Amino acid sequence: MHKTHSHRNPLFAAALFAIVLFTLSTPARASKDQMVELQTQVQQLLDMVQRLQSTMDSRFAVLQHLAEQTADNANQMSATVTALQQKIAAQNDAASGKLDTASGQVQALNDSVDELKSRIAKLDKSIQDMQAVLQNIQNPSAAQAGTAASPDAPGAPQTPPLKETFQSGMSDYNAAKYEVASGEFQDVIHYYPMDELAGASQFYLGEIAYRQKDYADAVKAYNAVLEGFPGNAKAPAAQLRKGLALLQLGKKDAGITELKLLIKRHPQTPEAAQAKSKLNALGLHSTAH
Repeated sequence: MHKTHSHRNPLFAAALFAIVLFTLSTPARASKDQMVELQTQVQQLLDMVQRLQSTMDSRFAVLQHLAEQTADNANQMSATVTALQQKIAAQNDAASGKLDTASGQVQALNDSVDELKSRIAKLDKSIQDMQAVLQNIQNPSAAQAGTAASPDAPGAPQTPPLKETFQSGMSDYNAAKYEVASGEFQDVIHYYPMDELAGASQFYLGEIAYRQKDYADAVKAYNAVLEGFPGNAKAPAAQLRKGLALLQLGKKDAGITELKLLIKRHPQTPEAAQAKSKLNALGLHSTAH
């Protein structure tokens, strides 16, 4: 009602102003007929003003109703969009959970395959040893000749001591005598393939190749650690260095994948922390699941 009066008052004021002007313009000695005519015109003017005001009020009411409908529609649309966004977010969360589960299953399968490869390698080595024993049994003369040969005789094979050979390899490695160190590490792997130090020796062969910027050979050496010695203490370091070597070779996707696998397999190790730092430096983030 207040809005209606605010529109009506200016119109009435305009009408009254017109009447006053008309009255002032009428001579003082106007006849009675002229006064009646003037009153009639004034009344007609007032009627016109009222009709105009009524029309404006009706149109204003229609506009107000349309505005209210528009606001209601906008609110309904906003609520619909919000509900749709929540539904999409819920679907994305569900899909992400399924993806994480599938990724964990694939990783578990990869770990099982790595362990199976290690067992196969050890079984193959055992078979080779058994074949050597059978050959000695089938050729006793050659075995006796080997037994009779003096250990100090030229050409007689001698098994180097395990720990001393490994320590000598480490000393030469730290002194950057890489060729000599490689031979000593290879002796450990050859003569003691089932020992923990064989896995460590294989890792340091990869480190020698990495230091010499032969990243392709480094990747092969680290793979030998991961496949042949998956439970070795050097396995996390081998996977970290393999990822870094792949990045050096320009194989960014493969390197990133290797670093993420390291974080999943060995999340609490210092190597996992280094992998996270490297991923962050590459603009990526990874969390162990």
